[in-house]
Amino acid sequence: QVQLVESGGGLVQPGGSRRLSCAASGRIFSMDAMGWFRQAPGKQRDLVAVITSGGSTNYADSVKGRFTISRDNAENTVLLQMNSLKPEDTAVYYCYAGVRDHELRYAPYWGGGTQVTVSS
Repeated sequence: QVQLVESGGGLVQPGGSRRLSCAASGRIFSMDAMGWFRQAPGKQRDLVAVITSGGSTNYADSVKGRFTISRDNAENTVLLQMNSLKPEDTAVYYCYAGVRDHELRYAPYWGGGTQVTVSS
């Protein structure tokens, strides 16, 4: 089993910054793509940013230039640096990871989510 635990959510003023962290633990041989999704009330869960094992990144148009995703393969963590936050960034943010075990079997995992609220 693999667990993903997010941290770093909270209340932040418009224009402010926040850094989310997600740590994976358990039966892990390697991590494929890792990423962040978000879900606002009444809306579907949408991709925010993704990073491959090789470090290639992709972002939703709404966060390009403001958010930066990074990962530490040695620590099995993925970070999301969020700058110039807007009220429309308010959502529950979920960490995602594609994990391979020691038999190289692949499985996707999700964290439980962390709330980010952008409000004055």
